Amino acid sequence: MLKRPFYYLVTSLLICSCVDSTTDTKDGANDLINETSPYLLQHAYNPVDWKGWNNESLELAKKENKLIVISVGYSACHWCHVMEEESFENDSIAKLMNDNFVSIKVDREERPDVDQIYMNAVQLMTGSGGWPLNCIALPDGRPVFGGTYFTKNQWKKVLIEMSSLYKNDPKKVTEYAKQLTEGVKNSDLITLNTDKVVFSKDVLKANIKKWKNELDNEYGGQNKAPKFPMPSHLSFLLRYSHQYNDKNLQNYVTNTLTKMSNGGIYDQIGGGFSRYSTDKKWHIPHFEKMLYDNAQLVSLYSKAYQITKNDLYKTIVIETLEFIDRELTEPNGAFYSSIDADSKTEKNTLEEGVFYRWTKEELKQTLKDDYSLFSSYYNINAIGRWENNDYYVLFKTETNKEFANSNSLSISNLDDKVSLWKKKLFDERAKRERPRTDDKVLTSWNGLMIRAYLDAYKVIGNKDYLDMALKNAKFIKENQLRNDGGLYHNYKNGITSIEGFSKDYASIISAYISLYEVTLDEDWLKLSRRILDYTITHFFDENSSMFYFTPNSETNLIARKVEIVDNVIPSSNSMLAQSLFKLSHFYSNEEYKNIAKQMLSNMIGNIESSPSSFSNWSNLYLNYSNPYYEVAVSGEKALDKLEELNKYYLPNILIAGALGESEVPIMKNRFNEGETYIYVCVDGTCKLPVKSVDIAVNQLLK
Repeated sequence: MLKRPFYYLVTSLLICSCVDSTTDTKDGANDLINETSPYLLQHAYNPVDWKGWNNESLELAKKENKLIVISVGYSACHWCHVMEEESFENDSIAKLMNDNFVSIKVDREERPDVDQIYMNAVQLMTGSGGWPLNCIALPDGRPVFGGTYFTKNQWKKVLIEMSSLYKNDPKKVTEYAKQLTEGVKNSDLITLNTDKVVFSKDVLKANIKKWKNELDNEYGGQNKAPKFPMPSHLSFLLRYSHQYNDKNLQNYVTNTLTKMSNGGIYDQIGGGFSRYSTDKKWHIPHFEKMLYDNAQLVSLYSKAYQITKNDLYKTIVIETLEFIDRELTEPNGAFYSSIDADSKTEKNTLEEGVFYRWTKEELKQTLKDDYSLFSSYYNINAIGRWENNDYYVLFKTETNKEFANSNSLSISNLDDKVSLWKKKLFDERAKRERPRTDDKVLTSWNGLMIRAYLDAYKVIGNKDYLDMALKNAKFIKENQLRNDGGLYHNYKNGITSIEGFSKDYASIISAYISLYEVTLDEDWLKLSRRILDYTITHFFDENSSMFYFTPNSETNLIARKVEIVDNVIPSSNSMLAQSLFKLSHFYSNEEYKNIAKQMLSNMIGNIESSPSSFSNWSNLYLNYSNPYYEVAVSGEKALDKLEELNKYYLPNILIAGALGESEVPIMKNRFNEGETYIYVCVDGTCKLPVKSVDIAVNQLLK
């Protein structure tokens, strides 16, 4: 276990030290002016002599024997902007940094590998983490001190004391860095599980029983604040509740989805979800909007609509995709990363939530005679008020049916009024200055968006959704995929950059498999396999049977990490294990099958000790502990049959299909001229082929 006396020594020195410093100015831009990241470009005219994360910057630190400031954030991060304004735009702070450190700014979304390592270090030192992430490292990159947001005075003390300590007692600093780096390398290590594992329904039930203690059955989500949507968790719990007929758990999930969609975390006017809620009721969000949240939530609400046929969930899917199309989509089909939490006030200062909040006066002027009914519907009262401010964030506490009944309205009349209110307020809000958009394109998040459009298409049937998925899939293929099967991580202004991470590969492989399952175009399946084979060659660790986060070509990091925890986005390893599982069925591939099973076996102890941290692994566990079906549709009307099949929520199947003869192993010898048959199989053992989708579904449900 990491010892922390050095960290506490530095912290105590910071508390009792105060040294004045002279000011200096720096004209022009720093090195970040050559970057493409909107976040890095925001810092290009700071007086701090920022460098980008690259070999040249790291070599400079070694050459000058200077400590490195590694400051990590992202464009939509509110407190990143605050620290920039307070510290990084301050001339005296800049002089301290420029004189004593090589300062490197990192966009965590561009370089999740760098963020991963130094976040790990800060968590080992302090027990927590977050952004902005500010870490001080030796010239060789080994971390020695770090934290998240610092006030200007705190940051000044950090800079003074760390530079002084390194000059006066470098041995102590180096010894601590050695110990901390070992801690980073050894954390989250996965060893090969050589024991025979039995995937048991009883074990899964015990895991769920433990997990239920963390759930808020009143408001949904976790039983704590702040609250994050956690779509991976909810998606697994929805599947589990369905397969195990756990009505209480299903009610928990649907209650969560309803409460989120009624809350301020959901943009009631323009669609789309914010990053998280600061309170337990989902009322006041942290207003940044991230592509990855909205992509996964579209998929989740689509599945919930499949099960419940609740029109609210369908509306959320439609409105969120309208938001994505309007505000986060390039003409070439690529998807942008995020929208800022902050925007400008009338005083020209940046403030969180300005774009989304309302005063009573603004609402009265816009809605006129409808204000009274509107204010009741959206709680323009003490319930909807934002703390002690005279601002309101729209917040529903009744279903449309309940509200219509209590106000003597028909549902259709209320729906018309709500649509009119949204249009009027949308037009009024459009006059305000929009929050900034981070328009870089990340391969992994675009893969999530492909799946979102496909999931929405399957249940709603809007052909535009399929077209958008195809357009983005082709964009990735043409711009981010290399001839050797490797992927790039980033795209901006026509430029692809940064070697892909395992999360990019995991996301795109999964997206292309899903595209095959919807279109039956075998080229997408073949491409997913080619990318997977590249991933095995360049990311796979044969000793642990897990995948590293970085490829074997990466050499300038102090550690090579393995991502296993299913957080807001599922871990790259759990996603890759699921794709290996599926592709082993499509291609009857024993290597894929064995790797997938070994990966899950490695994770058994982790899943049992903390089920909520490994939700996507648990999703894979369901494939082994419960019946998992191969559904093959062969014949000229295969796409028509598939369209019918997609109306059902069937999470324990994979779909294969072809309109004619096929060379994909799972489809061989299944084509009959003039007929379309559906084959339902388990591990290669098939029931009698049928022509009716209803009969096939009954075979699945028996």
